[in-house]
Amino acid sequence: MVKPRKQMAEVAMYSPGKPVEELQRELGLSHVIKMASNENPYGSSPKARDAMVEEMKNIHYYPEVTAPVLGDALSTYLNVTPDRFIFGNGSDEIIRMLTRTYVNPGEEVVMAEVTFPRYRTNVLIEGGVPVTVPMKQGTHDLEAMKAAINERTKMVFVCNPNNPTGTIVGEQELLDFLEALPPEVMIVLDEAYYEYVHSDDYLESLHVLDRFPNLVILRTFSKVYGMASVRAGYGITQPEVVQELLKGKEPFNVNRLAQAGAVAALGDHEFLEHTLEKNKEGRLYLEAAFQRMGLSFFPTHTNFIMVDVKKGAAAVHQSLLKQGIIIRPGHMMGYPSMLRVTIGTTEENEHFIQALENVRNEAHV
Repeated sequence: MVKPRKQMAEVAMYSPGKPVEELQRELGLSHVIKMASNENPYGSSPKARDAMVEEMKNIHYYPEVTAPVLGDALSTYLNVTPDRFIFGNGSDEIIRMLTRTYVNPGEEVVMAEVTFPRYRTNVLIEGGVPVTVPMKQGTHDLEAMKAAINERTKMVFVCNPNNPTGTIVGEQELLDFLEALPPEVMIVLDEAYYEYVHSDDYLESLHVLDRFPNLVILRTFSKVYGMASVRAGYGITQPEVVQELLKGKEPFNVNRLAQAGAVAALGDHEFLEHTLEKNKEGRLYLEAAFQRMGLSFFPTHTNFIMVDVKKGAAAVHQSLLKQGIIIRPGHMMGYPSMLRVTIGTTEENEHFIQALENVRNEAHV
């Protein structure tokens, strides 16, 4: 049998939230709610869907390699020149481009201990060394991360807001961190959830892009825009970095439907505002319910929330599955008594809280 590269011994397959159909088959349930993968419960923009249907007439053609139409649309939307964009099959593909392009075997990459797992996976695959730094109350400890940087460090990942905790680091704290980094160390700010942030103490990273030539910002159409299945993400950085990343990019990585849908989504401000308002309502409802139950949670700036249920997350996860609710148990992410739950519709949130109450009442019995 042909042996894989030795690095693969340290890599595990990504574990997504259980699909609705799988749980229905397993337990014979007719009604299942998925609140595990931070998908937009309100779907996607009708304009984006119409654009993708219209683009179906061209599916026999390859897409444009660098997505120039989407680049122009984002350039206008964000006031950033088109040559600063790199597009990926989801922003996680750009993570892979970055490690493939910049991380040599043996070089170190600093990241939080509990954060998006694909950072670590892609560093390992390239033969790099992930250096994980413990969290501070569910938040990146930037001082400790700065102390972990040495002459072997090639890259730093900061997920802001952080997945899975939903927390952010403050504006000045992040600025100080950026200024302290050596120019030869790349800093990757993953802002997949930035549209959901509801704090004035958050760094508008686009405003400092020119100050830090080693900065890469990652964003996506998968979350607030509700286009997770078509896979469209983007990075914003220096044109010179974009040119290096293009060398290792798969040529047709962002399909025609994704490009068309993303352009249309940018123009649907009504859908974006509706999603953000409903997400706020759901967040406040869940926070109030947790407080009523005496459960602590991390302050979230995303479309999910991590709550401490004060008992084994794996057992609570199983109990919720039997009630037709799929969430993410925290024991898989370093928090054995916490759950990560996507903020759903009003009905979904109420159903989840009732199911969680049922689990707590069973425990008391």
